[in-house]
Amino acid sequence: MNHAYVNWDGQCIKLTWIPNYQAKIELVTSVHGYCFLDGKIMLVHIKNRGFNMPGGHIEVNETPEETFHREAYEEGYVKGNIQYLGALEVNHTENTLFDVNGKYPIIGYQLFYRMDITECLSFLREHESIARIWIEPDQVPFVMENHPLALAILENALKAVSI
Repeated sequence: MNHAYVNWDGQCIKLTWIPNYQAKIELVTSVHGYCFLDGKIMLVHIKNRGFNMPGGHIEVNETPEETFHREAYEEGYVKGNIQYLGALEVNHTENTLFDVNGKYPIIGYQLFYRMDITECLSFLREHESIARIWIEPDQVPFVMENHPLALAILENALKAVSI
């Protein structure tokens, strides 16, 4: 397992990458993933957040898989086959600013997938993303603004067998 501490909005949070971990759905806070096409990775530029992989929160009556398909379409205008990679544990037990009455659990999970794109549509900027780029996997650390475990997750995505 890989661990990292991050500062999210002034709060110190422990992150742990757990490949293939099956988190309880009620503890899942969001779903994300790397999308591949012709050996390149799609990153999307989300307003005020920089380039990242597509992802977001699960809507009512939606499965994590449906969420990732929806987010990849809304943010990157792509469709494809997905494969589950694992979970990122987001642990607030050492976070002195954690709000016990807030919307997140003290220990929650972000689920991650790999998508092999089968359909790439015109980029229309109808949602929160303002750009879509395609980069070589070894360029991700130079473009994506994220925590260090995003690269461990990328390693798992690169090793995953295409569907």
